[in-house]
Amino acid sequence: MTTEDKYAFRFDCGATWLNLLATKGRSFSAHPVERLDTLARLAEWLDRSELRPEHPPTADHLTQTIHLRETLRPLALATVDGVAPPAAAVAELTAFLAEHDEPVRLTVTDRLHREPPATARDALARIAFQAVDHLTGPERAALQVCPEHDCRGVFTAPTGRRRWCPAPSCASRGRVRAMRARRAGTAIEPPIG
Repeated sequence: MTTEDKYAFRFDCGATWLNLLATKGRSFSAHPVERLDTLARLAEWLDRSELRPEHPPTADHLTQTIHLRETLRPLALATVDGVAPPAAAVAELTAFLAEHDEPVRLTVTDRLHREPPATARDALARIAFQAVDHLTGPERAALQVCPEHDCRGVFTAPTGRRRWCPAPSCASRGRVRAMRARRAGTAIEPPIG
């Protein structure tokens, strides 16, 4: 039996901005897992997200990344829950986006490419614009939240059939709980989150 590396990045949430949310695991537990804990980890995540900036990230960029992630999280949860988003998060995201107007420049090699962002902050702007498009467009209907109370990770489930986030531990815990409830002859209640 292999154990899950709790510090491994997730790139299976359905969109880069959702993968950014997953850089913090078990966000609602007493012991959340911070996966962006160093500049090297931020640089790795940006590279693996195909957003490697021309200039290496700085400590300020790491702080800005975590701040953007924690600004997007309540907006995503509010969208899935069908409630009004927190005004402060909306204002912060609006202000952040107002500072960016990066033109799209495309190049072609073996495939179509977008020129890399100049800085990590420019990469964050691309992620933020993607999030806004997702949260305000028809794709928002495919967003789901993991029912595990300590996770509440947001992911896409276009068919609506996926119940848990891509983390194997969440599905495993949920299935074990359901099996125990069936054996006990009781209906399982989803965790309160």
